[in-house]
Amino acid sequence: MRVCVFALILFSPLFAQKLAVLIPEKTDLSESFAEKLTASLSEKFKVLNSSLSETAFLSANPEKPFNLTAEEAKIIGAAIGCDFYLLVKGANQRRFSFEKNEYFESYAAVYVVSSRTGRLIFWKLQSFNGYDSKNADKLLFDSLKDLAKEISDKLPTVAKQELNEKPAKLEEIPDENSTDAKNFRTPLPYRRLSPPYTALANLYSIAATLDIEVDFDEEGKILRTEVVRWAGFGLDESVTETVRKMNWRPATRNGKPLPIRVLLRYNFKKIEKEE
Repeated sequence: MRVCVFALILFSPLFAQKLAVLIPEKTDLSESFAEKLTASLSEKFKVLNSSLSETAFLSANPEKPFNLTAEEAKIIGAAIGCDFYLLVKGANQRRFSFEKNEYFESYAAVYVVSSRTGRLIFWKLQSFNGYDSKNADKLLFDSLKDLAKEISDKLPTVAKQELNEKPAKLEEIPDENSTDAKNFRTPLPYRRLSPPYTALANLYSIAATLDIEVDFDEEGKILRTEVVRWAGFGLDESVTETVRKMNWRPATRNGKPLPIRVLLRYNFKKIEKEE
C-alpha cells in the first residue's frame, strides 16, 4: 500500500511539472523577487537551474520578451525544457500624486507561460506604495507567499485542461493570390470598435501588439477567441471583450456562408499629451 501511495505522488501531474523563472530585464528588485519566488515555488514544483534556463532563453533571442507570440513562447519553452516558465519584471520607482505628493512604488509583474501552447495562462501585477523605497519593497516581498500559492493552485488545472484539449480545425483566410481567394469575402464587423488602452497599461507606458484568433460559424457568430500574442496589463482582456462585443458579417465563398478562423491584430502605445 505504501508503494502505491508513493507512486501516485511521484507521477502526479503536479509533481512532474518543471518550471523556469526568467528575468529578461534585470533590476536589483526583479532579481531578488524572482529568487524568493523560486524558493517558494520549489516546495511544490521542480524549478530548473536559473543559469541554464537563462542561456536557453537567450538562445531563442526574443525581440519583445513580454509581448511574445504563442509560437515564439513555445519555442522558448522547448529550448528550456520546461512545462511552464515565469517572466518576472520589477522595479522600485519614485512617484508623485496630488493626494500623496512624493511616494515610492515597488512592483513586480509576473507572466506565467505554457510551453505546450505558448499561452499566457496567468498574469499578475504586485504593486505596493510606501513612504520610502525600503518600506515599499517590504510590502512587495511580504506578498510573495500568496502569489506563489495562487500560481501553484492554477498550474495543475491548466496542465490537465491543455492535455484534454481537442482543437477544432477551421479554414483560415486564404492568401490573396491563391485560387481559394477567388470569390472569397472575409468576415467584417457591422460596426468596428477599438479596444481601449487600459489605465494600467498607460500607468506603466506599455507599448505592445496583440494578436487574437477568432473562430466564426456560418452565421458570423463567434465560436472561440484566443489571444496568440499577449502583453498583460489588461490589454488581452480589453481586446477579447471588444472583439466579442462586435456583430460580424459572415465569411462567404461564391456567395455561400462558411465557418472561418481569422487573425486580428491591435497595436497599443501610450500617447503623450502635448504641453
